[in-house]
Amino acid sequence: MNAHTAREPLPAGGRDAIGLGRTAHPGLDVRHGTLLSLEGIHVSFDGFRALTDLSLYLGVGELRCIIGPNGAGKTTLMDVITGKTRPDAGSAFFGETLDLTRMSECEIARAGIGRKFQKPTVFEALSVFENLELAQKADKGVWASLRARLSGEQRERIEETMITVGLEDDCRRPAGLLSHGQKQFLEIGMLLMQDPQLLLLDEPVAGMSDAETEFTAELFRGLARRHSLMVVEHDMGFVETIADRVTVLHQGRVLAEGSLAQVQADERVIEVYLGR
Repeated sequence: MNAHTAREPLPAGGRDAIGLGRTAHPGLDVRHGTLLSLEGIHVSFDGFRALTDLSLYLGVGELRCIIGPNGAGKTTLMDVITGKTRPDAGSAFFGETLDLTRMSECEIARAGIGRKFQKPTVFEALSVFENLELAQKADKGVWASLRARLSGEQRERIEETMITVGLEDDCRRPAGLLSHGQKQFLEIGMLLMQDPQLLLLDEPVAGMSDAETEFTAELFRGLARRHSLMVVEHDMGFVETIADRVTVLHQGRVLAEGSLAQVQADERVIEVYLGR
C-alpha cells in the first residue's frame, strides 16, 4: 500500500467533501469525488520559498479560481501540477492513484491534465481546422497528421469543438489572422481535442474585449459539466461570474478559501490583496 492510500481520512471539508456530483472520465479512480489532491507542498528556488505547506483539493467537475497578488505562487502551483517543477516535499495526486511527483510532463498530459498559458500558442500559418486536427490524440508528426485521412468521427469531433469555442465560421481562416481572443479560444479548443479531465488556464481573459470575456465565462461554465477547471485570474468580475470556489494564495500559502463573497469578506485577503 502506498503512502497516499495509507493516509488517515481527511476531516469534513477535505477531499471527501468536495465532489460536485459529476462523473469523471472512465479509468480514473475518484472514489472520494476529488480529482486533484495536493498536500503539504513545499517548493524552494535558491532559498526562496515559492510554496509553503500548500494543500488544495479540487472536485470532479469543479470550476476553481486561484487569485492572489503577484508572487503569491500561482504559476509555481500550476508548474507542480503539470510536472514542470518537482516539490521539495509533499504529495500531489491525480485521482486516488496517479502520483504526479513521479510522472514526467508528457505522462501527466497524457493522463488528462491540459494547460493553457496566458499567451496563446497556435500554428499561425495553419487554418483553425488544421490546428484542431493537429491537436488530436495521435502519435504522428505535423505533416503526417495533416496528410492522414480523417475519419467521419474525427471530422465531426473537430466541427463540434469549433462550435464549442465559437470558431465555426472561421474554419478555414489562418490562425494568424484571428483576434487575440479568438486565438485564446482556438488554443482552448486544441486542449479540448486532447480530452483532458483537468484544464489549467492562466489569465484567460487578459486582453479580451467585453464580449469575448462574456463568451469565455459562458464557455467555462459549459465545460465544467464535463471537465474540472482551475483558472488563475485577476479580473474579479470574471471570477464572480464563473467560480464554484475561490482559493487565495499569498506568499506561497493558502490564505483563504471559499466562495468569492467569503474570501472578499476575509480581513486577511482585504489587507494583502483587495486593498480595501
